[in-house]
Amino acid sequence: MSVSTAASAQTICAQLPVLGRDVTVPLVTGGEVTYAALDYAASAPALQRVWDDVAAYAPYYGSVHRGAGYLSQLSTDLFENARRTVTEFLDCREDDQLIFTRSTTDSLNLLAAALPADCQVFVFETEHHASLLPWKDARVSYLDAPRTPRQAVETLEKALAARDPQGPALVCVTGASNVTGELWPVRELAAAAHAHGARIVLDAAQLAPHHPVSVRDLDVDWVAFSGHKLYAPFGSGVLAGRADWLKAADPYLAGGGASRKVTRREDGGVDVEWHDTAARHEAGSPNVIGAYSIASACKALTEAGFDTLVAREQHLIAKVRAGLAEVPEVRVLSLFGDDAPRVGVISFVVEGWNSSHFAAALSAEYGIGVRDGLFCAHPLVRTLLGSDPQTQGECGAPEAAPGEKSLNAIRVSFGAGTPDEHVERFVKAVKELVADGAKWSYRTEDGRCVPAV
Repeated sequence: MSVSTAASAQTICAQLPVLGRDVTVPLVTGGEVTYAALDYAASAPALQRVWDDVAAYAPYYGSVHRGAGYLSQLSTDLFENARRTVTEFLDCREDDQLIFTRSTTDSLNLLAAALPADCQVFVFETEHHASLLPWKDARVSYLDAPRTPRQAVETLEKALAARDPQGPALVCVTGASNVTGELWPVRELAAAAHAHGARIVLDAAQLAPHHPVSVRDLDVDWVAFSGHKLYAPFGSGVLAGRADWLKAADPYLAGGGASRKVTRREDGGVDVEWHDTAARHEAGSPNVIGAYSIASACKALTEAGFDTLVAREQHLIAKVRAGLAEVPEVRVLSLFGDDAPRVGVISFVVEGWNSSHFAAALSAEYGIGVRDGLFCAHPLVRTLLGSDPQTQGECGAPEAAPGEKSLNAIRVSFGAGTPDEHVERFVKAVKELVADGAKWSYRTEDGRCVPAV
């Protein structure tokens, strides 16, 4: 092997250390095995680097923005430095605001609460519920699932051309599907939105952990993502983008931190002057550790290099797709086709199997954790499966027992911390289950398919 070839192989095979990589789990058939975490699209394991950074800070824990003490000042600096780090990670514009939230869902609900009056919202049926459902106070147009990236742009252009051009409008679109992993033409959709006087928010929950996200380059108005998909602990998220709608809106939460000045009136009431900075929508004591952990993850991914991370992930995607293609009973779900660029998220169904039963067998008999159900993207999965809208199915496992027909699929997802062995074990397990069937019997309990004992 040449030096260049060896270096290339080393680049592709590198993986980032994550928590839980050595955890073992019991198998229903006896013995234990190292757990294969292949549900990154739901929650990626925290990077060891992130956990170490948080542990190093923990003894210095202090309340931010209000304390004169050393630890409070240190925590305040850490919190605001985290904001700057994430702003740089997203390549935000100089006058953009970055607000720390609880999650992508929280971020998009915050933006929904800040929409100007009589705003029109355009959203594809392919969105995760976090970006499909928050717009209850707006006029919403739900767009049919496109079958090519070009059709996505054309569908949006047609809808925007027919809107009232006088009022405000917002387009909400995913960067990478949480069901198929396919990348969406964000830059082209942003251009279409702006050409018709609309703004656009990018749901980057599935994109940011896998690819660089530049607000400037993509020309989006806002971007939202979650820490728990970006290798940080639960309970943190980000909304970043244009400040004007956010400054004009009432605070997302009313309370300390959001208020600049509160005074009593002669009639006994109170007058409030709200901040017009990010603090306006960060009332209460903020999740400093959550913000710090996101910033730590951003630094770790940047230092690792997205070129390297993408190359490794494409290597894993190729392994999984090639393995599944060897099983005729497996149908991989896709909007844009086999050649569409994608991240490490692949959903499929297996002929003759209830997907919940299949996922339960992967876990109980092979120590492999995947997801089954409709992935909180019900309209999209129904469209991909060609189902009747009334067919039974829900976000998690359906009520159907093993072997019974129900609307659900299986999703395998992976990322920077996934070793080759995990995806190889997964492919081998799929082939064995399809060829030989489950070794154990299963039943439905509290909506989940579980081994019968």
